Amino acid sequence: MSEEIRTEEKEKKLEEIKKEAEERACAFQKVLYFIEEFLAGPMCGKCYPCSLGTAEAGIRLNKIKKHPGSFSDADLQALKRIGLNMREGSFCKKGRDTGNFIVDILANSAREFEQHVSGVCQANECISLLEYSINPGLCVMCGECSAACKHDAITGEKREKYLSGYLPFEIRQARCVKCGECVAVCPTGAIELISVVMEELINE
Repeated sequence: MSEEIRTEEKEKKLEEIKKEAEERACAFQKVLYFIEEFLAGPMCGKCYPCSLGTAEAGIRLNKIKKHPGSFSDADLQALKRIGLNMREGSFCKKGRDTGNFIVDILANSAREFEQHVSGVCQANECISLLEYSINPGLCVMCGECSAACKHDAITGEKREKYLSGYLPFEIRQARCVKCGECVAVCPTGAIELISVVMEELINE
């Protein structure tokens, strides 16, 4: 059996990609996943509306993912245009269905995309828009989070008997890689995922 045949056997079908995309709670993540998986497999690249449209959509979505503050209404309108062009101009059903998916998500979840323009992901799935923070009201200063952090991103002093004046535990965002290992070991649920935008507003 040739390598080409084995690759074709493993290639995801569009229906599988759509189902997996829809399992995500965030509308942005749904579109991003669908486009990336479509580019990686089912797309044949034989017509311009589909091949160029999907590539442009992927570039714009990844720009939003890496630099959320750069997302604008112009990007939103461009994604709509891409979806409509693919739906109307693609030669095959796969391209048209992908265009439909983009158009439908944007039509049904316009509010979510507008929130992403302001840097907020209500579904808490876009990690670039979120950061881990320690709630001082819940923290018992056990030090488990600091011990679990492999990136030295958590500062603070473990509570000891008969001593006072502790340095509270805090997460240094510049060093945090958002792996979530500190969350797993916290006995009181003191480490929370919060919106970067909301944190900035609180600190103003």
